[in-house]
Amino acid sequence: MSRLGNLGARLYRGEVGYDFIGKRKIWYGVSILITITAILGLAVSGLNMGIEFKGGAVFTTDSKAKVSVSQAHEDAVAASGHEAIVQELGNGGLRIQITEVDTQKADQIKAQLSEDLGVPEAKINADLVGPSWGEQIANKAWTGLGIFMVLVVVYLAIAFEWRMAAAALVALIHDITITVGIYALVGFEVTPGTVIGLLTILGYSLYDTVVVFDSLKEGTKGITKQTRWTYSEIANRSINGTLVRSINTTIVALLPVAGLLFIGGGVLGAGMLNDISLSLFVGLAAGAYSSIFIATPLVADLKEREPQIKALKKRILAKRAAAAAKGEPAEDERDDRAGELDASDGSDEDTPTAGAVVGQRRQAGGHGRTPRNRR
Repeated sequence: MSRLGNLGARLYRGEVGYDFIGKRKIWYGVSILITITAILGLAVSGLNMGIEFKGGAVFTTDSKAKVSVSQAHEDAVAASGHEAIVQELGNGGLRIQITEVDTQKADQIKAQLSEDLGVPEAKINADLVGPSWGEQIANKAWTGLGIFMVLVVVYLAIAFEWRMAAAALVALIHDITITVGIYALVGFEVTPGTVIGLLTILGYSLYDTVVVFDSLKEGTKGITKQTRWTYSEIANRSINGTLVRSINTTIVALLPVAGLLFIGGGVLGAGMLNDISLSLFVGLAAGAYSSIFIATPLVADLKEREPQIKALKKRILAKRAAAAAKGEPAEDERDDRAGELDASDGSDEDTPTAGAVVGQRRQAGGHGRTPRNRR
């Protein structure tokens, strides 16, 4: 078995792990800092809305211009008085995009570009884009986002419980805010492709979160009938048990998106790929982060405010304190020692082994199953 696969198996069985829940305040602080930075970037810089949302004109030359792309950009800015986006086409022609230009101004710009670029005016196509089309797209996107959020909350509340629905909603808002803030900070143009990318990452983020929630739901069945694990400890086992799976799916999803963003948009200069690839790249990474560091710890916080779960935690801690006062090992440590003795006698491989947990109490259990109900 590969090293990563072996680690995944040990995480799944609870032999090793990281105390995500115990250090949740650190992750909350990191998320708040990132979110505030994104909001400030959005407030200060604002979004660089594309021509589909602002309206304007797109000039396309059929033949190769006599100037470079950089020079064409300077000429377009000088002719229009607005910022321009210039891209070289496959046939050697140019695509010049200028926002907030009306019909009369477009005719003047076209004549000036013909002179500056050395291209006959008849060889330059001018297309006007009205802002109403982009406004319709934006309104439909907001409507779709609202409906999606409502359906997510309703479904999770029915399939799991309202606390998980609330935590998933917070995680989704967290992902959207960070992604939009990154767009404001880097100044990438917001186009309909960006909107599609934002809506796409919501489904991925939710999928990752539901995987952990499903494990948590299974692990906490009959939790009040035992005095071995608190809700937070079982939640931590659920995160660790699905950690390698989350990492693998995230990396596999990020690799092609990174190719679009850094190679397609950066190296090859296909700037239109940036519209959707940046939102996907940032959103996928933020979604994986929020499902581990935000959603599940938030569920644990909300759940341990319940009287039953709060009383359970008090009983467990009291039991452990009493055992420590008598110098007796905790229940899980006794099971670990028994597992070691069984293993030395040649018992089967399903026997729990001693825990080597990083950042949390040692936990052992057969293949990640919920510990047996014990008092």
